[in-house]
Formats: sequence, C-alpha cells, structure tokens
Amino acid sequence: MISKKNAVILFQGDSITDANRDRGLYQKYFIGQSYVFLIASRLANDHADKNPVFVNRGISGNRVSDLYARWNEDAFSLNPDVISILIGVNDAWRTMSEEPSGVTDRFERAYRHLLEETKEVLPDTRLILCEPFVLKGVATEAKWEEWQKLVGKYQTIVRELAEEFGAVFVPLQDAFDEAAKRAEPAYWLYDGVHPSAAGHDLIARRWLEVAGRTGLA
Repeated sequence: MISKKNAVILFQGDSITDANRDRGLYQKYFIGQSYVFLIASRLANDHADKNPVFVNRGISGNRVSDLYARWNEDAFSLNPDVISILIGVNDAWRTMSEEPSGVTDRFERAYRHLLEETKEVLPDTRLILCEPFVLKGVATEAKWEEWQKLVGKYQTIVRELAEEFGAVFVPLQDAFDEAAKRAEPAYWLYDGVHPSAAGHDLIARRWLEVAGRTGLA
C-alpha cells in the first residue's frame, strides 16, 4: 500500500469514522478523532519518504446505501489506491428503532452493488472491509438479543463479501469482546455503539495488524 509515492488511502463509513473531521480547506490535515487519525499518524510517520495521503470521508448517520449514493464524488473521483470501509451500525439502528428508512434491510444488496461498481471503475484499488461491531450499552441493551442477531448477520455478510471480492477483512467483534473482559463495555463503546478513545485505538491496532500481515501497511 505504501510502496508507491503519494499513495491515497481513503477511509469510508459513518460517525465512527467521521469523528468530527474537517469538511473544508483543511480536511487533508484535520481528519477527525477516530481510528483513522491513529492509523494515519502511524503510517504517515513510518512512511514519510513516500508522502502517503490519508482521506477521511466518513459521514455520521450513514448506511451502506448512503455510501453508494455519494460514491462518485467521495470515492471514484479521488482515485484512491486503497479504500477502507467500516459501515453497518446505522443499517441496524434504523431497523432496531423501527424507522421508515429501516423497513427493508438493504445492507447486503447495497454493499454488494457498491463493491461490484468499485471493482469495475477502480480495478486496481485494494479494498479493506472492517467488521461492524456492537457491545451491550445504553443504545443497545433494550433489544440486546436482536442487536446481536442482526449485527451478527452483517458480520457474516461482510466476511463473505471480502472473500468474494478479494478484499482484506478486518475482524473487530472478537477484539471488543476480549476487551470487555478487561474493562466494562462502556469503557470501549460508551453507548454500546460509538467508540471511546480506547475503542478507537483498539480498532486502529487491529487494522494495522491485519493490513501489515497482508502487505498493505
């Protein structure tokens, strides 16, 4: 991934990725307070001679269908060398909240369509698919078993799509499950969904571990 000069690494997702990133002139430098910042910090330092470019285009509240709707301007136009995607919790949240936008579950259909088109338009771009995750917390405990079942379904889908499309799969649920044995779930995901500083570091470490093992970092 960082073997070429000026490689562009794009991070896509929802609020977990977004984390108050800059939307204006300085978005190249102020890329939010999420795992993206931690990954970019490490790789930018390690590969300063290659001048890698890190782009965060996560948007709070997004579902996978929202990603697809803005994929031309927020992915294809950037011509990235690597695209990392972490998405799914809002697809589940709309269903759990019984919102009109969650009446039908489009997660797999939209995700597949997004990957098919990406492979067609950017055949040489490497893909990293991150597993959605959840812990019991104030946002999830009322319907905890339903949350586990639905997010578990999404986890299987993402794993299978990664295999089908030759993408790198980053497992995260097991990391959070193990972490929750060391400190309460809210220490890692303060509401059961959104990471704390420790939670973002956990994601970044696992991402770097998997990316490094597969030659992408």
